[in-house]
Amino acid sequence: MTKRLEITPENPEGILVDLTAEEISQKETDRAEYETQKAQADADAQAKIDLKASAKAKLIAGEPLTEAEADTLVL
Repeated sequence: MTKRLEITPENPEGILVDLTAEEISQKETDRAEYETQKAQADADAQAKIDLKASAKAKLIAGEPLTEAEADTLVL
């Protein structure tokens, strides 16, 4: 079972206490939410990299850019 360190004035060195079912459930929910947010942030970052690469390739080839591609350029 998962444990946590509980420090109180009575136990300044702390004692290990088992997590309750509710705490375990919340911990799992938090981890799943974190993983979802991280995956979304990674996907957004990759999309931005891909968009910049597409804009660069079109500029080199002399093709017109989409509005999104033009927005990625900083002059």
